Amino acid sequence: MILPLRSRICLFLMLLLFAPFTGCADSDTQSAGSGAPAGGEANPKVAYVTNGIASFWVIAEKGAMDGGKKFNADVNVQMPANGVEDQKRMCQDLLAQGIDGIAISPIDPDNQGELLAEISQHTKLITQDSDAPDSDRLCYIGVDNYTAGRMCGALVKEAMPEGGSVMIFVGRLGQANARLRRQGVIDELLDRDHDPTRYDEPGAGEIKGDTYSVLDTRTDGFDFGKAKANAQDAIAKYDDLGCMVGLFAYNPPLMLDAVREANKIGKIKIVAFDEEAASLQGIVDGEVYGTVVQNPYKYGYESVRVLAGLARGDESVIPEGGFIDIPARQIRKNNVDEFWAELKRRTAAEIPSPEAAGDEPAAAEGGEEKTEPASAADETK
Repeated sequence: MILPLRSRICLFLMLLLFAPFTGCADSDTQSAGSGAPAGGEANPKVAYVTNGIASFWVIAEKGAMDGGKKFNADVNVQMPANGVEDQKRMCQDLLAQGIDGIAISPIDPDNQGELLAEISQHTKLITQDSDAPDSDRLCYIGVDNYTAGRMCGALVKEAMPEGGSVMIFVGRLGQANARLRRQGVIDELLDRDHDPTRYDEPGAGEIKGDTYSVLDTRTDGFDFGKAKANAQDAIAKYDDLGCMVGLFAYNPPLMLDAVREANKIGKIKIVAFDEEAASLQGIVDGEVYGTVVQNPYKYGYESVRVLAGLARGDESVIPEGGFIDIPARQIRKNNVDEFWAELKRRTAAEIPSPEAAGDEPAAAEGGEEKTEPASAADETK
């Protein structure tokens, strides 16, 4: 049927009137899926949940955000400041929002089974930094913490080749990564065989070997004030203390402060873990012997890559065995400058010290291999 001229003019004017709104709707759809795969599929929404607040997690957050840009995912980073209950609340809030996947560093995996089960029943669950092998997590992304602990023990041997007494400082031992690191240090110092299932109960007295002895292990619950007090008490209690080992990122700088105040720089060796700025500066200045670093940047980046793939139905992102190994690395005076320069380049920012972060509970931390993008010095946690 041919419309009268007047009707055709009216229809034409109506089309002109509504055309801009139709165009805006198309534009909004594309904007909402900004960076989404072809076909208009919305970006998956994934979460990266740390086990606290610390410089280590600032680096991991940068990796997660870069991963979001690379793999077209909307990333929500959550850093619990107040332990298990805070982490639980954050995860349940994320589930209520319909999150497509969560990468978590469990604070106390042995006692968080119910939470981890709830997460795995409602979304994709992976662990990073610290594992929960008894959960239904799809994979673990991180370092072999027992091996990293042995690497830390090897640094103690280099710093104190004639042997001596050692104290270990760590935030808490409920986390699998902390237990494994500590045991790795002990087994290396006592020249034991490789056995990640071994566990020397803390508080059971001095652990003696032929050349080295571990006097004690002190925990601080991520309380910076207590962490420093632990170091001060150890210095006062043990006149023959030869080396202090800090297994979480914030421990070594606080240990260093205590050693400086006691005028025992050089007499008490310091071996660190992670890439805290003060620890790296201590290596530069010759006050810290060395540190074992991970790759928090890559933890974040790889976590988002895996979760985004799973959200899109790509199960090939999960390797056989469910473990994405990101090797640790030893940093000493001979390679600290190169490592630190690369770390700053990757993060494009200075890393805050514990003092800059205030007295809030810090996070655990958390090696790196040559991959793109990697973390500091293309090789670290």
